[in-house]
Amino acid sequence: MPNTPMSRVPQTRLKVTMVLLMVSLFVLGGRLLFIQGIDAEDQAQQAMDRRTRPVTLAPERGSILDRDGNVMAESVQRYDLVVDQRLVKDSRVWDPEQSAYVDLDIDEQLKELSEILDIDHPELQELMVGDRPYRIVSRRVTPEIRQKALDVGIPGLLSEPVAERIYPNGAVAGSILGFNGHDGHGLEGIERSQDEQLRGQEGQRVFEISADGVRIPNASFSETPAIDGDDIRLTIDLDVSWYAQEAIAAKVDQYNAKWGNIVVMDAKTGDILALADSETVDPTDPTDTDQLFWRPTALSQAFEPGSTGKAVTFAMALDAGVVTPEQKWTVPNKQTFNNEVISDSMPHDTYDMTTAGIFTRSYNTGTVQVAELLSAEQRWEYMKKFGIGEPIDLGISGMNQGQFTHWENWDRRQHFTTTFGQGYSLTSLHTTRIFQALANGGKMMPARLIDAYIDEDGVERTWESSEKPKQVVSEEAADEMLKLMEGVVQEGTAYAAEIDGYRVGGKTGTGEAAGAGGYDGYTTSFTGVVPLDDPQFVVSVAVHRPQGDWKTWQVTDTAADVMEYLLSKYSVPPSDTGPQNYDVFTEDPQERPW
Repeated sequence: MPNTPMSRVPQTRLKVTMVLLMVSLFVLGGRLLFIQGIDAEDQAQQAMDRRTRPVTLAPERGSILDRDGNVMAESVQRYDLVVDQRLVKDSRVWDPEQSAYVDLDIDEQLKELSEILDIDHPELQELMVGDRPYRIVSRRVTPEIRQKALDVGIPGLLSEPVAERIYPNGAVAGSILGFNGHDGHGLEGIERSQDEQLRGQEGQRVFEISADGVRIPNASFSETPAIDGDDIRLTIDLDVSWYAQEAIAAKVDQYNAKWGNIVVMDAKTGDILALADSETVDPTDPTDTDQLFWRPTALSQAFEPGSTGKAVTFAMALDAGVVTPEQKWTVPNKQTFNNEVISDSMPHDTYDMTTAGIFTRSYNTGTVQVAELLSAEQRWEYMKKFGIGEPIDLGISGMNQGQFTHWENWDRRQHFTTTFGQGYSLTSLHTTRIFQALANGGKMMPARLIDAYIDEDGVERTWESSEKPKQVVSEEAADEMLKLMEGVVQEGTAYAAEIDGYRVGGKTGTGEAAGAGGYDGYTTSFTGVVPLDDPQFVVSVAVHRPQGDWKTWQVTDTAADVMEYLLSKYSVPPSDTGPQNYDVFTEDPQERPW
């Protein structure tokens, strides 16, 4: 055939086809070489990934304990019953009594299971029958119910361990403990602030599965164990907390008040034995309680302390050496300072009184006279040293540091009112710490709510506060203040705090409560120390917005009740000396009308 252009077309096509075929073979060969050689490891890993399924291993959440190791919160073992619906069908099992295989009817098994789980038979059928590989049948069943359910022998029914948080003491110290959300993480209290310590670290188990997606029995591929959370031991005494809660609930009910709280602190260490509220949250059902009580009001609610604030004024004056306990003062019912009229809560004659007597009778006019021997800057610095307006590191959320203006920003009246507990605010815990320092030779200890973390091996780590012990006033000034406080119980407003056989001291206070349009109520309080010859406990009681005549309000009896309980529980021996308070007036007779 002549070599014409038309005859050359098939040859050209053949050549092109051959080239394309060679290129394709080269590409396929290179790919095969890559898969079998260079990328073999990666391909094998991808194949393994398709044949395995990871399962998270949940750690056990740590328990919360009181100072004596009593459980306040713990996680208990429960189980979720789950089903692979694809496996639910009639089956045969070996019956050892008959020495033969017997047929099992799935419908009969479901009826038996419905009785165990207390689920209606039609509802259970809907949960169990279908083509879903995973469905939850019943949540958080007890180990006993789990075993009964599995013993029915339904194919595809499995159990998964889960934890349920329980609080054995109900609402006792509930606002301290807080509570968890549905995901197991803390939402309030210690459960929230210490969530990272409590929850531990998740582990993982990887299982191999068959081609149809069903887990191959006993084919565990790898496992990284979970690390359980730490237990947390608090400084709280459960018995004291319960007793204090009952006491303050009764007092708030007596005066139809909005709320009340009691703080109990170890005078030497700063350990908090109780943060009791008149109403407190049950961690198992927090929505049943007003959110105000989801956190301890002794930490969250700040108020003007009133006359308990005079303890700071007299302590600083004694420490600075500008007064002595028996120094003479002329104390009228009303007095003008820099065009500001200061008066006492109840009318009285003009008295010649001692420094101690002014504190005992809680006279504002005399208190301002004492305070005026110090500059505003000096007083402000002392008040800051006592922790007024300062945050407190407790390891728990919800702490209110109160309000305290810098002395340069005080108005003319605030310059005087801050001397007797007005013009600033603090919490019950702040007040308790002030008296702890005075009861401890002038040394303020860091307040402690958390004692230690305990890991799964039993190793303890002491909780460290960011605060350090500090000497607020001299030991001599603090010792004199104890005598002044004893005078308040022996000769002043806290007569109901007397305890037979023990020397007791303290200070009462009534501060105005701020409302939407100004002051529209009061907070009445008392903070006491017992026994004065060797202080062991500081007890602070506060009642917010009590109803009725303010002259009838009395919380010192509640404080005395709690103090007596503490003295008995901790076997504190009686005082070996009698009262050592100073005279109130500079001349006899000492008995004077109010």
